[in-house]
Amino acid sequence: MKAPDPVPMSLSRRILASKAGRDYVKPGELCSCSLDLAMGNDITVPPALNLFTKYFPDGKLYSDCRYVFCMDHFTPCKDIRSAQNVKQCRDFAKLHSGIDFFDVGTVGIEHCFLPENGYISPFDCIIGADSHTCTYGALGAFSTGVGSTDLAVALRSGKCWFRIPEAIGFRLTGKLPEDCSGKDLILCIIGMIGVDGALYKSMEFFGEGVSSLSIDDRFTVCNMAVEAGAKNGIFIVDPITEQYLAEAGVSACNTGALSSGSVDENAYERIIDINLSNLVPMVALPHKPSNTKPVMALDRIEIDQVVIGSCTNGRITDLRIAADILRGKKVAPYVRCIIIPGTQKIYMQALEEGLIETFISAGAAVSTPTCGPCLGGHTGVLADNERCVSTTNRNFVGRMGHITSEVYLASPRTAALAAVNGYIGS
Repeated sequence: MKAPDPVPMSLSRRILASKAGRDYVKPGELCSCSLDLAMGNDITVPPALNLFTKYFPDGKLYSDCRYVFCMDHFTPCKDIRSAQNVKQCRDFAKLHSGIDFFDVGTVGIEHCFLPENGYISPFDCIIGADSHTCTYGALGAFSTGVGSTDLAVALRSGKCWFRIPEAIGFRLTGKLPEDCSGKDLILCIIGMIGVDGALYKSMEFFGEGVSSLSIDDRFTVCNMAVEAGAKNGIFIVDPITEQYLAEAGVSACNTGALSSGSVDENAYERIIDINLSNLVPMVALPHKPSNTKPVMALDRIEIDQVVIGSCTNGRITDLRIAADILRGKKVAPYVRCIIIPGTQKIYMQALEEGLIETFISAGAAVSTPTCGPCLGGHTGVLADNERCVSTTNRNFVGRMGHITSEVYLASPRTAALAAVNGYIGS
């Protein structure tokens, strides 16, 4: 179908139109799109495999799509059930050469691991059986979370259907202050528009302010787009993106259609202007990511635990920020501080830079890469009435443990300061 002239197209719609074999697509349309990558983890892959085996007994995979299984949520396995889940995934991967399988010793937290290992390219269409698959929009991909049923069908067909989303544009100006990061930006945005403020919409980021955000900042912003209800988050592709891709061994193509100069502001249902220079450190209080306040506006809140890691903030820049705060200091008495590098590569780099020594000398515990505490799985579950400052992405009731526990979402800098002080706020 040829597009009428002119047709404003958001970044996401350009990708989906291409993957649907169309010149253009309209918001609200249902389209079947070819996938470049489908992924899942030790929680979501087993139900997909059960469905795949039931409905496709010949076991054939679609060969023109990349498939990745990352065993990251409960690994190293915390109990027999989680071990059985991983075994099911491992056994299936052994039988199918088209699946890249990563387990203890090689795996990382999936949304840190895939980009650094060159699985993500601009203009890709990606699904993952994990809600934070929207992370990859930082590299100019359309990526979104799906259920295990969609993953099962994708294993067979290499396709997924989408309702084409409306788009909200975020025009960034100014420069990110030194005491702020991408986490403060996305907490500010979610506090502004609410947990359903971008429901089934694409959150698209452009403007001259983008250049002050590192790739790690952009990963964090896109990672939490789903916490505003968004279908996906995506950034324009710029030289910072291209440098990251080159270091990951990715030869980027189709980047012109995703560059700053290609943005058509008429494609957005609304545009929200944000001056990064005005940002301050933020925190999301229990029990919603939208329940945000500036850290300086909080009265003193005593805490029991700090977690620095996750698919949101487990990258090397996050660890460097935390180490700068903890260096030469001690974690406050009766406070547990848990540091989780996002991948083995990040762990090794932190070792080489002396960050791990800094953490241990400060009295923190350092874990192998895992999603563990983020979802109350293991390696940091909270007891009744305990409070945790966490760099993760959700602070729902009972998210990290007992239903009376509380989670305060914050940046690595704010979390590290809380670990030293024993409280958050003033």
